[in-house]
Amino acid sequence: MAFKITEECINCGACEPECPNQAIAAGDTIYVIDPEKCTECVGSHPESQCAAVCPVAACVPDPDHVESKEALEAKYKKLHG
Repeated sequence: MAFKITEECINCGACEPECPNQAIAAGDTIYVIDPEKCTECVGSHPESQCAAVCPVAACVPDPDHVESKEALEAKYKKLHG
């Protein structure tokens, strides 16, 4: 499942450079995660880096984008060749 950024986001930007897939970008008022690029860091890190660095715990699993570990691995390989 992809992650999402909740309204608790303080717009600090700590998460953006940590994303190995460049799935995080500044939105109008908070940062946003592109679910088509988010792999929960499967393929690159043992845990989701956005959640690990977020000072207010605003990066959470998105129940609207549930994917298996295999699907996340395939997405990572497609993004990185």
